[in-house]
Amino acid sequence: MNHNTPLSPRPLQHLDDCRQRVLSAAQLKAHGVNSTALNEQCRPGGSWQQLLPGVFLLHPGRPTADERLHAVLLYAGRPQTRTAGVPTQADRDEPHPPQTAPQAPYANAMITGLAALALHRFVSVPPLLSLDRIDVMVPRTRRLRSTGFARLVRSHGMPAPQRIAGVPVAPVPRALADAVAQLADAGAVRRLLTEAVRGGHCEPAVVVRELNQARLLTRPYVIDAVDSLLAEGRAIAEDRLYEMVREYGLPDPLWNVDLRLPGGPSLGGIDAYWPDQAVAVELDTSPGSRRSGTGGPHAPRQGLRVELQEESDDLEWSEYARKREHLERLGITVVHITPRKLRESLEQQATVVRTALMASDDREPAAYVRVLPR
Repeated sequence: MNHNTPLSPRPLQHLDDCRQRVLSAAQLKAHGVNSTALNEQCRPGGSWQQLLPGVFLLHPGRPTADERLHAVLLYAGRPQTRTAGVPTQADRDEPHPPQTAPQAPYANAMITGLAALALHRFVSVPPLLSLDRIDVMVPRTRRLRSTGFARLVRSHGMPAPQRIAGVPVAPVPRALADAVAQLADAGAVRRLLTEAVRGGHCEPAVVVRELNQARLLTRPYVIDAVDSLLAEGRAIAEDRLYEMVREYGLPDPLWNVDLRLPGGPSLGGIDAYWPDQAVAVELDTSPGSRRSGTGGPHAPRQGLRVELQEESDDLEWSEYARKREHLERLGITVVHITPRKLRESLEQQATVVRTALMASDDREPAAYVRVLPR
């Protein structure tokens, strides 16, 4: 044996979970595996295989879904073993290189797109193993390219990841936007957005904001899916409102009515109204739900586009506030409820409505208004 003989690697039998069966070249080197030994292990018919550049699987055969996920994260996160104070190439890619060692294994990388939705247990997405590509989000300054089954999604702002089985995963709204960006099938887009709302993963307005930020609302089939999404969100919220009245013994209101002053213009649509107590409930279910006007047959879609493109949430809220103030000047109490409140605190919302109904005896009589079907 001479000084050119490669060192034998330290035993790796202790690496028994999928994250340890998938290692980078730098991690293997830290375990004493030099390039000669690595090439020997990865030769045709060898015990190991290279999954992505610089990322290796420590067994032959097809990688599992978990192993593919961790391989993508290792490739995108670029963990490095280095001397403290000496920046690696991955560090130079970042605006503010860390000053301490070692670097976190999956630093600044998270699973997004369809793979993330699969981890969030969406039933309308293919299984992880059947995905040709796994989307992984990285900062826009990362100097890597998409390769193999790893598709990089560059982001100006990284959201806080959620941990699912130890894997950093993008939140559902962001993962949806990244998935929709890769889809041209209108039916698939509609199914994803519908499941996000129907499954209680997120509210429609949050999804629409993400789609708008990703500049996806210029695609007609996405706009069509958003229209269905908003309708789905409103239907679910209305069902919960019916459930609240029924389960908590509230008096039956007049549902979905339009209030008008005698001989005057409309005061706006109301989801539930108790005329004897002059109490109204209004659901806030979408970016366009606070508009009291009706417009033509295409007004909801055109209004939605304008509101999103001009980021007019504040203007919408001002319009809603003016409507509420007008009704309250007439002696009508308006209870504003969001779908999230109905989902997370139904009993509390029932108490709020019941309190408003009971307090009607202590108020001055409300002005007379006409109540018409909406």
